Amino acid sequence: MSKLTIKPLADRVIVEPAAAEEKTAYGIIIPDTAKEKPQKGIVVAVGNGKKDEPITVKVGDDVLYGKYSGTEITIEGKDYLIMRESDIFAVL
Repeated sequence: MSKLTIKPLADRVIVEPAAAEEKTAYGIIIPDTAKEKPQKGIVVAVGNGKKDEPITVKVGDDVLYGKYSGTEITIEGKDYLIMRESDIFAVL
């Protein structure tokens, strides 16, 4: 987990996606073209929330989110997703 210099606004969070699987459970190597986009990651920054809706996730939480959730951004050479807290399905 890295320290970011960016602070999301309102109910948005920044998530560092987990790495895509390199091998199957049986040891078969998955080529880059067949790798699935990960649906879990670690929260690295959170906004302040809305007036009547405080943020419930915190930095360091391991979360599950939708397959097409968020917007991909690159900060300091690393890829992240910025999304609304409502796009997060569960905290692991």
